[in-house]
Amino acid sequence: ERAIARHEVREIEQRHTIDGPRQDATLDEDDDVVIIYNRVPKTASTSFTNIAYDLCAKNKYHVLHINTTKNNPVMSLQDQVRFVKNVTSWKEMKPGFYHGHISYLDFAKFGVKKKPIYINVIRDPIERLVSYYYFLRFGDDYRPGLRRRKQGDKKTFDECVAAGGSDCAPEKLWLQIPFFCGHSSECWNVGSRWALEQAKYNLINEYFLVGVTEELEDFVMLLEATLPRFFRGATELYRTGKKSHLRKTTEKKLPAKETIAKLQQSEIWKMENEFYEFALEQFQFVRAHAVREKDGELYILAQNFFYEKIYPKSN
Repeated sequence: ERAIARHEVREIEQRHTIDGPRQDATLDEDDDVVIIYNRVPKTASTSFTNIAYDLCAKNKYHVLHINTTKNNPVMSLQDQVRFVKNVTSWKEMKPGFYHGHISYLDFAKFGVKKKPIYINVIRDPIERLVSYYYFLRFGDDYRPGLRRRKQGDKKTFDECVAAGGSDCAPEKLWLQIPFFCGHSSECWNVGSRWALEQAKYNLINEYFLVGVTEELEDFVMLLEATLPRFFRGATELYRTGKKSHLRKTTEKKLPAKETIAKLQQSEIWKMENEFYEFALEQFQFVRAHAVREKDGELYILAQNFFYEKIYPKSN
């Protein structure tokens, strides 16, 4: 896959070289846009990303997968510098949609003039952990032949929690907070109240839109309305396309009430759930001011502001 990706990049660069450099090495404002989707594992991220892949040729933008070694969400400082430089100065890849399992990276720290647009999707923390637990054992319907790390382990999630297993321990819930918190050491200290508050701050101030897995269609609809350069046609594609609901974890068994109750006693769950509820409330707030429902269908509101009393008056 890496060899193919390198070959595709070389082809694009050669094509742009043959076509000649862009005028004055600058881009139109509509083209000088980069979106980063630092996707959290098991939040329907594959389904959403496939919409971007299906639309990129039609809407004329590039999609790039950020593949880190061993899916490590924390980049070394030197890789952070390389990544920021790539994203901001790689004109041949603009407009660009970057996606990968990496934690939030603050571009402002590196002195860039124009920051990328961050988006993301999160999920109920226990549902996400249960999905990931079974995914490691049974895989999914996206690549059914691929052998997973815990393949052969038949222990259910309920049995794991009852036995105090490490794969289902409350510490494993600590993921969505550090993904939004970023590359600071404290972000990855399990149970850090500072990390939770930083994650909330970033979600409000650094992310354009954060959706939830349970309401993914509404998230797609809002993106199409606000970022049509990338997502024109996304809502219809999500509703009718075959790739909208990919990657369903196989052999997944819903946890018992007793199992859920035991996890909910943990301070870690309380913090991750607080962050999830915070994100959900913010998303529903944004949606409530952007759409209306009619006959059971949602529709995007038209422009609801205008300008008046414009001075000085032209002759």
